[in-house]
Amino acid sequence: MSRLKTTDRAYDLVLFGATGFVGTLTAEYLAAHAPEGLRWAIAGRSTSRLEQLRERLADACGAEVGVLRADVADAESLRELARHARVVATTVGPYLTYGEELVAACADAGTDYVDLTGEPEFVDLMYVRHDARARETGARIVHACGFDSIPHDLGAYFTVRQLPEGVPLTVDGFVRSQAMFSGGTFASALNQFARGRHMISAARDRRRHEPRLMGRRAAAPPSAPRFAKEIGAWALPLPTIDPQVVQRSARALERYGPDFRYRHYAAVESLPVALGGVAAVGAIFAAAQLPPARRWLSDRVRPGEGPSAERRAKSWFSVRFVGEGGGRRVFTEVAGGDPGYDETAKMLAESALCLAFDDLPETAGQVTTAVAMGDALTERLRGAGITFRVAATR
Repeated sequence: MSRLKTTDRAYDLVLFGATGFVGTLTAEYLAAHAPEGLRWAIAGRSTSRLEQLRERLADACGAEVGVLRADVADAESLRELARHARVVATTVGPYLTYGEELVAACADAGTDYVDLTGEPEFVDLMYVRHDARARETGARIVHACGFDSIPHDLGAYFTVRQLPEGVPLTVDGFVRSQAMFSGGTFASALNQFARGRHMISAARDRRRHEPRLMGRRAAAPPSAPRFAKEIGAWALPLPTIDPQVVQRSARALERYGPDFRYRHYAAVESLPVALGGVAAVGAIFAAAQLPPARRWLSDRVRPGEGPSAERRAKSWFSVRFVGEGGGRRVFTEVAGGDPGYDETAKMLAESALCLAFDDLPETAGQVTTAVAMGDALTERLRGAGITFRVAATR
């Protein structure tokens, strides 16, 4: 690893996709909370829309923001963007469709990269194709820096740190939320449901390229629906990227112990609601296999659109963790406001600022939030209003 010199670049941080719904929320968060002296820019394909956003940010917060034109269809514009920045944050998805050229540009330029993807196939393909180059240049490629998967990855990390060292550990995460899924998340999920064989193939190819874990074990096995007495709710396995991210953190960090297991659930109070949720996911999965039905579903919530500020203000999430090991049992919680939009924008912005300014472990290549930023990002998010707490120990 030899980190390329990036201190002389024009911008500390560039936000790509800034005029989309979540992109604009992220830009507004940065304008309101950026540290003094931050050199940052917004980027996208429409210069006029970017300039309009810059004017709004200046009027609202007095922010001084640069403008860069870049287009996913123009690889050279993305390489130029990466060469101008120390850190690039992108909201432009679905990432499997639009994301690879920017990852490649950042890996080649030694530029740190964060995104909001929840697409396992994309993450696995980027590891196989660009991790080695990122390690050579020192670029940190950090996927899933929104609700997928920061509360779960950092929540499991926070839970593990409350447990004894050097012993086998288990952690179960239980997600509750009252919120509307973002259009980008829904589009990504539909795309992944329709690409099951491709997703399996990408995962197998990644395993062939990953170094074997010697002397330790870290697993995130499939699990069945059950009634979880420890939280008093029905636990339904969640088919998301989050368990894979937690498992990768556990593989990379010895603090997770010699034998670590993570399971990931949605927590539902009522059995009829639980059964309805299983049926709904099954129906969406089946519909995603048929192109006309998939197009119809994708039109229900479009990427780049989102609910009103009033609706978002009523939304919330809570992830409860139950960790065990070495004769100790701990209950922890990560909680916040609207997960799909407001808190996701906050998490992406704070992740980018963390990479740009905080004293972090020396890492490179494709890494998780826990590995790249663990304690520093946890403290940033706490300061930004997201709860990390120990609820009980036994």
